[in-house]
Amino acid sequence: MSNATAVNFGYPHSMVGETDHWLVLVRPKQPTFGSLVLVCKEPVQAFSDLSGQAFEDLQVAVRGIERLLRQTVDYAKINYLMLMMVDPDVHFHVIPRYEGVREHAGETFADAGWPGQPNLASAVALSPEGLAALAEAWRREWRAA
Repeated sequence: MSNATAVNFGYPHSMVGETDHWLVLVRPKQPTFGSLVLVCKEPVQAFSDLSGQAFEDLQVAVRGIERLLRQTVDYAKINYLMLMMVDPDVHFHVIPRYEGVREHAGETFADAGWPGQPNLASAVALSPEGLAALAEAWRREWRAA
């Protein structure tokens, strides 16, 4: 199940995992290493319109995300941003926060906003191949968790 927002963030190639009501996707532009997008599968464009089941399932998705990112990114804090200015379907930008840099596949990922607000404009754009490889690697971690 997908919607326009999920497709805009590279679904299905960017998919890390899913729950009954949520998709977990690698964010193609990484303001910090490990940035994800959490997209609701329900056809809603207002947070208050989510079903009770989707709200309950949000906890399952968040626990999975935090377990995955704790293992793979070693974040200090995590930000969940519900911006929804361009992509209308209910979704969160998940930004792991850390001091210093993280390295992956020859790329360096700094948290340019640390310790303040995340700097979304300062992002590493993953190549389509890099996006698919990271999503595949984290899909294995998601299943193992």
